[in-house]
Amino acid sequence: MLVKTYCAAVNGLNVTTVTVEVNLVKGMLYHFTGLGDEAVREGRDRISSAIQYNNMRFPRADITVNMAPADLRKEGSSFDLPLAIAILAADSQLPTDNLQQYMMVGELSLDGTLQPIKGALPIAIRARAEKFKGLLLPKANEREAAVVNNLDVYGMENIIDVVNFLSGKSQFQPTVIDTRKEFYEHQYRFDLDFADVRGQENVKRAMEVAAAGSHNLIMVGPPGSGKSMMAKRLPSILPPLSLGESLETTQIHSVAGKLGKGMSLISQRPFRAPHHTISEVALVGGGTTPQPGEISLAHNGVLFADELPEFNKTTLEVLRQPLEDRKITISRAKYTIEYPCSFMFVASMNPCPCGYYGDPTHHCVCMPGQIQRYMNKISGPLLDRIDIQVEITPVPFKDISQATQGEPSAVIRERVIKARQMQEQRFKDVKGVYSNAQMSERMIHQFAEPDAEGIELLRSAMERLSLSARAYNRILKVARTIADLDQSDVVKQQHLAEAISYRNLDRGDWAERGV
Repeated sequence: MLVKTYCAAVNGLNVTTVTVEVNLVKGMLYHFTGLGDEAVREGRDRISSAIQYNNMRFPRADITVNMAPADLRKEGSSFDLPLAIAILAADSQLPTDNLQQYMMVGELSLDGTLQPIKGALPIAIRARAEKFKGLLLPKANEREAAVVNNLDVYGMENIIDVVNFLSGKSQFQPTVIDTRKEFYEHQYRFDLDFADVRGQENVKRAMEVAAAGSHNLIMVGPPGSGKSMMAKRLPSILPPLSLGESLETTQIHSVAGKLGKGMSLISQRPFRAPHHTISEVALVGGGTTPQPGEISLAHNGVLFADELPEFNKTTLEVLRQPLEDRKITISRAKYTIEYPCSFMFVASMNPCPCGYYGDPTHHCVCMPGQIQRYMNKISGPLLDRIDIQVEITPVPFKDISQATQGEPSAVIRERVIKARQMQEQRFKDVKGVYSNAQMSERMIHQFAEPDAEGIELLRSAMERLSLSARAYNRILKVARTIADLDQSDVVKQQHLAEAISYRNLDRGDWAERGV
């Protein structure tokens, strides 16, 4: 008897419907076709154990399995459930009337319990697109998949629940999620707030400008000056995710298996802080079984690189193309996958090997040549993609001990949102551009061109501070954002002056001067 069930294969963020075909004839062999990996083939033993443990019969027959399309690689253990159901139906232990109405996915334990899978959300989106009536999947994934409307999602504990549901012996109610309530309920709940930061007004201002224009930022300062502390608070002043951004971000985390148990939607912008020992594959994605890397997990959020010069230089260089294109294409012999990775890149570093160059309270023991070599660990092309470069010094005791709190994140965030709204209006007719950081050179001349006095200020600053030519466009982008924070349609001299102050590392005498 030939039976078909339906499931899905996840390839990057793309999902393909897979038809599982099972045919039983006389014999004792098990034939598998359809480019399944080892985990798929091992499913036979899990399925056999689960079926027999639950007092059902694993057929003594010649079982031929095909997974169509046969030229698409199938990876992972999520095919266990549809394959088990197809075997039972082919052996007449289960009616076949409803099988074509449902997509099903799930890994089986030896006792038949359904284990959580990766990629439940994009699979649910695909099931709705293919007009399936419902999706059957492990209980642990039900809330994640139920955010997709117009699709009945059933979370099942074990294979017996699925058999009883399909045979009509038990009634199950689809999981219902109030998507908008789930999305907005936790949107502004932050554990860290800028109100706790004493002093460092110049750095907080730089972070506000970075957030308002989605600019990449690097902080340079001695140990203990608060670089990491402030970077961790950056998400609290970023504009909230839109529902579309939230779905896109949640899909990436779903495919990577990074959603917490019982989660439905990611409602806050991600903050990823990989250790400096991270490999290239872990950073950009890929591997034997393709997975999103840290840059994709930071999509629509922040990627924070603490102690930037300690990262492997070749690992850092792979960031150059994603920072420019805001997507990463991974090409290997067996697959080509594209992941989105539009993120704010925030980095911190010491000013020298000992860490105390320019520190007013500690003596630096490094020679100028050592400082220059340390700075050269970060290539010019990578530094070229960082719009804001700010120096940070330790907070004096009188500022730490003062009783008054700093400005809360909510107040800063309101100014950032207003600036972003100006940018949304400005770029409403430009596809793929949502913030000042994404402006092309033509758009810079159109929207951020200073007047004659501003041009003269720029010329003077570039000559006096030995600024590199690549700093010119970066200064104009940042100046446009500062003007937006002032709700000004025109880039004025004071906006340019502040933007120039954020190009510290471009100064030709950086390693020789006394800060």
